[in-house]
Amino acid sequence: MKAKTPSAIDAYVGERVRVRRKLLGMSQVSLSQCLGITFQQLQKYEKGVNRIGAGRLQRIAEVLGVPVGFFFDDEQPHTAGLRLSADTDEVAHFIASKEGLALTRAFIAIEDPNIRRKLLALARSLGNNQSGTDAHEGWEHGDDTRG
Repeated sequence: MKAKTPSAIDAYVGERVRVRRKLLGMSQVSLSQCLGITFQQLQKYEKGVNRIGAGRLQRIAEVLGVPVGFFFDDEQPHTAGLRLSADTDEVAHFIASKEGLALTRAFIAIEDPNIRRKLLALARSLGNNQSGTDAHEGWEHGDDTRG
């Protein structure tokens, strides 16, 4: 019997493992030691080259301090992973970047939910204003003179 080849869902789960590991500031070596596997095996999991078995995924969730559901979409089980898109990859890559990790950590450190909502509204507003360069002119060089 031939082993199943990894699917888009396997790649997504692997990416979620990588994002969570990096968010915690944990190295591949450290996580792989906690799991009793080689870091090369962990690399294969994170890249979606190898499938992660249920027992191993449960252990990864324990080590990373998240429920197993963290590694899957919030969709129904029969559709989970079928709607993976470029947006999903873009967000995952951003969160795993230095800037994404820094922004995520800073946001998590904000305890007041009202401030979090206001910051989110500000970020959305700035994102929507990207088409107009006037709104950002001067900010790039730190000379905002709008008062």
